[in-house]
Amino acid sequence: MATFGAGGATTSYEEFEHTDLIICWGSNTQECHPIIYNHMRRGMKNGAKMVVVDPRKIDQVRRADKWLPINVGTDIYLANAMANVIISEGLHNKEFIERATENFEAYREKVAGYTPEYAEQITGIPAEDIREVARMYAKSDKAILNWTLGITEHHNGADGVFALINLGLLTGHVGKYGSGLNPLRGQNNVQGGGDMGALPNRMVGGWQWDDPEAHRLFEEVWGVPLPEKVGKNQAEMLDAIERGELRCMYVIGENPCQSDADEHRSDRLFESLDFLVVQDLFLTKTARMADVVLPAASSWSETDGTFVNSERRVQRVRKVVEPPGEARDDIMILRDIANRMGANWNFETAEEVWDEVRALAPNFSGISYERLEKYGGIQWPCLDGSFEEISDNTPKEQLAAGARGAEESGSAALTTDVVEKPQIGTKFLHAQLWEKEVKKRAPFTPVDHEGPVEMPDEEYPFQLTTGRRLAFHNTGTMTQSYKKVKDPEELLEICAEDAQALGIEDGEFARVSSRRGTVPRVKARVTDRVRPGLVFLGYSFADQVPTNVLTINAVDPKSGTAELKACAVKIEKA
Repeated sequence: MATFGAGGATTSYEEFEHTDLIICWGSNTQECHPIIYNHMRRGMKNGAKMVVVDPRKIDQVRRADKWLPINVGTDIYLANAMANVIISEGLHNKEFIERATENFEAYREKVAGYTPEYAEQITGIPAEDIREVARMYAKSDKAILNWTLGITEHHNGADGVFALINLGLLTGHVGKYGSGLNPLRGQNNVQGGGDMGALPNRMVGGWQWDDPEAHRLFEEVWGVPLPEKVGKNQAEMLDAIERGELRCMYVIGENPCQSDADEHRSDRLFESLDFLVVQDLFLTKTARMADVVLPAASSWSETDGTFVNSERRVQRVRKVVEPPGEARDDIMILRDIANRMGANWNFETAEEVWDEVRALAPNFSGISYERLEKYGGIQWPCLDGSFEEISDNTPKEQLAAGARGAEESGSAALTTDVVEKPQIGTKFLHAQLWEKEVKKRAPFTPVDHEGPVEMPDEEYPFQLTTGRRLAFHNTGTMTQSYKKVKDPEELLEICAEDAQALGIEDGEFARVSSRRGTVPRVKARVTDRVRPGLVFLGYSFADQVPTNVLTINAVDPKSGTAELKACAVKIEKA
């Protein structure tokens, strides 16, 4: 958002199948984003190279052309070192940089000291491997760089994202088909949540909260004045509870008492509230602490509405079964609470709510339910009137011409060599960066490396990193009771060398402790997926293995995200 003015992946899924290089950086795509990885796999069958940047030897490494086993929390150093190689060897896209970007000289100066040799000492990656991947990225005609929580769940996660975006600007790998910068979303509607304004400083459609034009529009549509001050993000809310400034909380579809870092702190803060309301599909750990639980019909089969996925595609979901018991749709619960507080919300369907979204957010204005039914899914931006209606018999040349109306919004025309079916919407963003006269340049944002807040020491000699597994989702609310999968329990990944030194054999139990808490008993898996000094845990089985009692509440001030990917622990045989 800060660089390009739009908060979303710049490419579509199909572009993974028509690119030359795919980099997955801090993203266990195969396990955490299996649908997206299927498209990547087709791309590799079509000749694309795959580079994996990850501290663990995840399964995806076996199919990769190159694996960079990075030390946890050193991503900025690696990105800056790659930029150093690209600039020093004259591989940067000078014409693109001069025409479409700004602040390049400051960026060049910043990365000048990040040589591959110094980077090897910090990141643990050989200098020649850094040079090799930097050259691969710069010399590829088309390349897509992807990242997820391995980048963002650090105390400086926003700077990590800036470091990767800088690489895209440096090489011109953005704004054209088959090249882009993609934050892959961890759940099926995370993108939609942000697009709908579920952020303290943003409104529906990405409007800045303090934008006077947005205030005029929203006040006209809603008929009420908007608050002037920006709200708090989740980390700021918890800090406000700790200071006694926030005494009530309403939690919808979230399980922060299990998913947040430093779980003991979260428990203490939520227990201290005067009033807690939780609206959820299941009785989660957080819901068990609530004064009032509102059972929500938020399952995909019980509700009607739209999702927005990682490629910005708006898709319909349709009710299949009636929700059980007293469960009700989220928007209807909110409607009735609002009306009891004096509002006059009179909508009866999800489509009515969506039509209000279209009136408030230009990116969605051309996406009607009628069009969603006709085309099956539409990628924003899709401006009202930007696209001609097309039929299944429209020639490819006309399809390409009919998509050109969204160029002003930062999209691109479809090209005849990739269009295979009728489509409206925008495959990829920021094509305006390739126009002769760029109206809004994309700025380089120089950033410096800063390691994890808590590093291993004599008392806590291991570094713990956390993440998701293929079979179990997030805090396990929807998946942990399903038994027909391999390993229906949490496992501590530890290397053979460390396990032997601790006297722990594969399948035996370990005790894991940090400065904040202890997991008294977790089964060990001795594996080559982690290197000496590094261990890994998921967090889907909080009742048996409460992983987040270990993690540190070091929060990125720019994003409000905690450093769930790095903390120091000690391990003993249980």
